[in-house]
Parts: sequence; structure tokens; C-alpha cells
Amino acid sequence: MNILDELEWRGAINQQTDEEGLKELTEEKSISLYCGIDPSGDSMHVGHLIPFMILKRFQLAGHKPVILIGGGTGSIGDPSGRNSERVLQTMDKIVLNAEKLGNQMRNLFEAGSEHSGIKLVNNYDWLINLNFLDFLRDYGKEFNINTMLAKDVVANRMDKGISFTEFSYQIIQSVDFLHLFQNENVQLQIGGSDQWGNITAGLDLIRKKSGSAAKAFGLTIPLLLKADGTKFGKSADGAIWLDPEKTTPYEFYQFWFNQDDRDVVKYLKYFTFLSKDEVDALAEQVEAEPHKRAAQKTLAEEMTRFVHGQDALDEAIQISKALFSGEIQDLTAAQIEATFKDVPSSEAAKGNHHLVEFLVDVTGIEPSRRQAREDIKNGAITIKGEKIQDVDYVLSEKDSFENRFVIVRRGKKKYFLVNLID
Repeated sequence: MNILDELEWRGAINQQTDEEGLKELTEEKSISLYCGIDPSGDSMHVGHLIPFMILKRFQLAGHKPVILIGGGTGSIGDPSGRNSERVLQTMDKIVLNAEKLGNQMRNLFEAGSEHSGIKLVNNYDWLINLNFLDFLRDYGKEFNINTMLAKDVVANRMDKGISFTEFSYQIIQSVDFLHLFQNENVQLQIGGSDQWGNITAGLDLIRKKSGSAAKAFGLTIPLLLKADGTKFGKSADGAIWLDPEKTTPYEFYQFWFNQDDRDVVKYLKYFTFLSKDEVDALAEQVEAEPHKRAAQKTLAEEMTRFVHGQDALDEAIQISKALFSGEIQDLTAAQIEATFKDVPSSEAAKGNHHLVEFLVDVTGIEPSRRQAREDIKNGAITIKGEKIQDVDYVLSEKDSFENRFVIVRRGKKKYFLVNLID
């Protein structure tokens, strides 16, 4: 299957500048292509992954991807997809973010290593040498203001205003495409649907500088929406980050596992490297046995393994099973801290506590002593995975996780985290 045919069945193509020409070129030879990301933050989230998974598919098909970290363009600010001006970051912050994004690209794609076939570059390295007069004479002269104003990315901001800094972003991104075309033989740029204007501006610059016969192409991917019409990549608590310090592997696993039946096959196509036959088989299971959630489980396993590794996947599965069964006693304090950080929490002094007083007076988990006694007698109170039905029970260190936390479950699903303090 040609790489473009594969992308087509995966639903990963939105627009192409020359579909026939690009297909002919990819069948004729191995091409170089690139996608960029600006260091506006210190981590990618799952939405950022989409175009880079496309680059990886090209690499697996024998092509030569280039990942661009926008250390230069990140200091300007891309107006794409925004209705207001960005707040400029300090250069120190941009450098730090660029370093962290570069590390993520190395971990995920082995970018920059000789055997991976994926090159890693930073546009700061060439843009820093471009002085203002050369920029205006060599590049600014090639851009027509009327054409720039007609680009969606600019037109959508005209009512609310756009600075010259962000207005010039499409020129600078075009310089990137030209630089990579001339120095790395890059002939294809990939980006999100909001990058169409920037990509076509780069193609125009390449033709003006290299001649109309220059073979360069652009391809965008669709905006990924959930079945309910909302934007993919966020949970109720915000973005799903690739950095395990921002989104734990357990949370990451659960994000994918909890996807809607209406979305899961689409995400298998977009994000995993499963074959068409494997995806089709899972799609059939979604239809025939949706309660088994086989597709969601596969998606969660594939993505957690890809981003965080097998050990983190094993731990995420262990935590998931423990929470589902209620048998949490074998979890570590670190796992408890990461897993229960969003449940209702309180504090209690280290040492022994009478259970009824602990539930009512110390933590407020129960509204009254009468209710606490009733719940205990009825078997509704579980401490560290064990049901406690003795109203005279005294909590001690053995009921805690490493003398740092006590986990109380009331009923089947309501968890409470108690932080033990000196």
C-alpha cells in the first residue's frame, strides 16, 4: 500500500496541494518531509502527536522525516487557531521548552539517532543568523500583502487585531520550508488543518526562489473532533500531557480506555500502528461485543506502551485492576499519591485513631457518628482494601500506605484520600 493510500484509509488526510504529484513522487523515490512544533509549552499533549505519528508512518514506509523544533518561530508566536495575541515568552523559557520537547521527540521517535532515520532540527539555528535588512530584501519582497491578508489565519484575526510580529509568522515559517528544501532536500510539509495558509505560503516562496519546476508539496490532517463535537485531547481536568509528571501513565491509560465506542476505531487508525486487518477486527468487536471494550483496551495499551514504555503500562494495568476490584492493599504510596490525587482529600495526624471519630471528627468523610456506625455495620466502609465492620475498630499504621496515606472507600466507588502528617 502506498503511504498516501494508507493515510487515506486511516482518515488522516484533510488537504493536499497536488495529490497526484505527491503520490507519483512517493512511488518514485524515498522523500524527505517535515513537521514542526513551537516550544510554547514544556510538553506535548496527545493532540500534538497526530502529525508526528504521520511522520513516523512515512519513516516506516521508507521515507526520511525531519522533526523541527521551533526555537526561532516560538519566539514570534503562531496566530493559527487563536483569536487573540500570544503573550511572548522569555528566550530562557523558550530554550528550556525547546530542550524538553526535543527530549520527548528523542524518547518517542528516537529522533536524531542515526538508526532511526528521523532527523531533529531547531529553526533557531538558521533564523538567528537572518538580519532584519536581509529578511526584508530577500524574503519580505516575495510576499504580497493582499495575499497574506487573505489567508484564513490572518483574516480570522483582522477584527480583533493582529500585531506585525504575528502577521510575519507565515513569512518565517516559509523561510523554514525553503531552508529545509534547499539544505535537507525536504519536499513535503505536514501540519494541522490550521497550517494550510502557512504551508502554501512556503510553497510559493520555494517556487519563487527555486523556479516553478521545483517539486514541493503540502499536506494537512483533519481537525480531530470527538463524536459529541468537542475537540479531541482534553479531559474534564484539562489537556492529556505526554509528560508523566503532568499526566501520570495511569491517567494516560484511563484516558484512552474510556473513549466512546463511536470514536475508538478512528483513534486506532490515527494513533496506532496496527494493520488494517487488526483494526477492522477490533471494529467488528465494537459492534458485536461493545461491553468487552476490546478496542479501548487495545488502544490504551498501544498508546501507553508507545509513550511511556512497557513498565509504565504494566503499572497502569495493575492500578486499574486494583481500583476495579477494590483490592488496593498492594499499591505503593507513590502509586496511591499519583492515582488518588483528584479524589476528595483531608489530613490527619499520624498515630492511632478510633474509626468512628476518624471518619467524622478528623476527616469529615461521614456527616455524623450515627451515620458512620451504620455504614460500618453495613459493610460500606473499606480501609486499605479491607471491609471494616467493627464500630470499635482502631486505625493504626498498618492501615496506611507507608505511614503517608489512608484510603477510605465508602460504598462501591466513593474514595477518600487522607494525608498523614506529623
